[in-house]
Amino acid sequence: MASTLRADIPVSELLKNDPKNWGRWGADDEIGALNFLTQAEVLRGVQAVRQGKTFTLQVVIGHPKGDPVWPGRAQPVRVNVMDKGHYLCGKGPAFPGHAEYADDMLIMYLQGSTQYDALGHVWCDDQLYNGYDARTTAGKMTKASVLPIAERGIVGRGILIDMARHRDKPVLDRGETFTHEDLLAAAARQGAAIEKHDILLIRTGWIGSFYERDKTEFYSNFIEPGLTYSPELVKWFHEMEIPNLVTDTIANEVTADPISGVVLPLHNALMRNLGITFTEITALDALADDCMTDGQWTFLYTAAPLKVSGGTGAPVNPVVIK
Repeated sequence: MASTLRADIPVSELLKNDPKNWGRWGADDEIGALNFLTQAEVLRGVQAVRQGKTFTLQVVIGHPKGDPVWPGRAQPVRVNVMDKGHYLCGKGPAFPGHAEYADDMLIMYLQGSTQYDALGHVWCDDQLYNGYDARTTAGKMTKASVLPIAERGIVGRGILIDMARHRDKPVLDRGETFTHEDLLAAAARQGAAIEKHDILLIRTGWIGSFYERDKTEFYSNFIEPGLTYSPELVKWFHEMEIPNLVTDTIANEVTADPISGVVLPLHNALMRNLGITFTEITALDALADDCMTDGQWTFLYTAAPLKVSGGTGAPVNPVVIK
């Protein structure tokens, strides 16, 4: 659809009539919609476990075919600092008993793999989630960082919506969009239902396709498929009290809104305004294949990002139990 609004419309103008959860859990809250995941919600998630199957959702760091990262971010770099070569050269440390060891280090963006965004990661009008001053991000985040999310952890009932299968294709096209109504239609086709407080996992096939595609082609005219902004979609997320959005894309939404031209408006509409945690770059293909095979699309979802003080995000390896 052609843009009908100014391409330079401020995101705050686009979202001016949308709901906010600021102050809902107090002036000092830094975990947002995760507050919906009460002990009762954890038990509801446990009740979704039927078979004992487990799936891990993190992509491999340092994959031989490269790592999917936001354009402009550097690839993770893993470096050996100790290995057998040091001992062969006579430079390995000697220990009583003659044990040897290997050691390495990793240099990466905190959002350079499967990861949780801090609620203060993206903002507009100089205010983060819950109204915190954007100046609290200077040097390190002192408000709405990833640390409170990591200290709390995320546990609840998850549901996978396979949008790629719903549209009968292995991967959604570049820039292909869908709405909450499409999510509901896909859920109905799967024989499942999205319930209030569900952790929402959406498969597009995009990240899985990264490892099979030419990287120049993958990043050329970069625009991911994903959810697209509308006031109705934001209202639905608000009313459903969704605590966590998880997708197999780098940014959880279509890169640029096709109507306004605004880049990543849902980061402000859902994360900044409603406090919904974003989990990005997840590996959902194996889980989706299994759900298609056994017909079970709901499960216990558990995750805890690394506890990084002042972090804008942190890597995570979510575990799903069916």
